[in-house]
Amino acid sequence: MEAGTTAAQVRKDLSSFGSFGKRGLGYTTEELITSIRAILGLGRTWRVALLGAGRIGSALYEYGDFRARGFDIVAIFDADDGKIGEVWEGVEIQHPDRLADTLKRERIELAVIAVPADAAQEMVDRVVEAGIRGVLNFAPRRIRVPGHVAVQDVNMVMELEALAFQLTAPESEQPSRRATGT
Repeated sequence: MEAGTTAAQVRKDLSSFGSFGKRGLGYTTEELITSIRAILGLGRTWRVALLGAGRIGSALYEYGDFRARGFDIVAIFDADDGKIGEVWEGVEIQHPDRLADTLKRERIELAVIAVPADAAQEMVDRVVEAGIRGVLNFAPRRIRVPGHVAVQDVNMVMELEALAFQLTAPESEQPSRRATGT
């Protein structure tokens, strides 16, 4: 197999999540994809808040694959008075003072942080206080959260540094020239 594993190992790994397919016949691709998406929490739509309506925030909002993959940005927040009240495809940009009420009313589960570094921790503290348990952080700084909150940091500079290393390091030191997805 392309990933360097055997069909038997894939079957064994999948069995830890339950029963798939029919003994001796295997599984249909569609059924298997549906089951794996459910295991990964991707078999449903997630309601998302976007904090930051600047260049990164607007690019993220316009990225069509979020909706296609079940991540629906239903609220946008920004502290810039010039942006508050703008409507992006039916979603009004709100002031962060409305954050807690909107997150609860809209049953938002995930937050995307696309604010300047100096505002990131305060915004994360506010979404966590409002009950958000999952944060995708595009702010160029590490944020602190309680143990029950999952954070995924996206540091574009580190990704470019990793790419630069792959292009300049001797072949023997390079783990792979393929994207790793980290």
